[in-house]
Amino acid sequence: MYFSFFVQLFAIFAFATCGGYSGQLRVSVDCMEKALSNLSIGIDFAYPFRLHQVSFEAPVCEGIRRERVFLIGDYSSSAEFFVTIAVFAFLYSLMATIVYIFFQNKYRENNRGPLIDFVVTVVFSFMWLVSSSAWAKALSEVKMATDPDEVQLLISACKVQTNKCVSLHGPRWSGLNTSVVFGFLNFVLWAGNIWFVFKETGWHKGATRLAGGASEKQANTFNQQHYNQGSFDQSGSYNTQGNLGQPSEYSQVGGPTSYSNQM
Repeated sequence: MYFSFFVQLFAIFAFATCGGYSGQLRVSVDCMEKALSNLSIGIDFAYPFRLHQVSFEAPVCEGIRRERVFLIGDYSSSAEFFVTIAVFAFLYSLMATIVYIFFQNKYRENNRGPLIDFVVTVVFSFMWLVSSSAWAKALSEVKMATDPDEVQLLISACKVQTNKCVSLHGPRWSGLNTSVVFGFLNFVLWAGNIWFVFKETGWHKGATRLAGGASEKQANTFNQQHYNQGSFDQSGSYNTQGNLGQPSEYSQVGGPTSYSNQM
């Protein structure tokens, strides 16, 4: 129950911080001919980070002509994969919560529900690890592709030494960094729940029942051996006392009889 709540919460944070991201960087191109300069070029980009489709206009510093410049890279596959896993994890945990609350008997019937839950939990754990790793790598490449210093290299006017290009500010990455953190937190959460889901399956209960039967059988065998050993010791002690008693009586009776005969 509590697990489903945390899974839903962490999944929401994961796909919201990634899927809802939009950033901007700003550069300036200061031409030798001041009238041709553009000192504030804004470049906007957002999820799913198809940067090769993001373009902006920059002065060429030769006449009034301008050029259209495109960013480099397409990181939509990793970003969309990450968000898709987060959305499906949220939907599954929501459905599982409803089943746990309202259909508990159906869930445990024929052991089918716990087995399905166990398999799905293992799959989601693996998918969270893969998607989070892929998105972390893609994010590092997005940061590099949208670095204002790297973007300046795409502008023709910035390759001329007489012109001056300056980075005004870069994107803020706190939201996307948070999405990566929540991705790996979701992996830890799902992987840690594998054991608790496995305990509900017939596999674990059968193994526990088998181990309990073996322990009980071993305990009964030990008790039987202990009982037989105790019976043997009691019998041996009785015979020993009997053997010692007979010579004692014989010596006590025989002694005085011989003495009176001598008298």
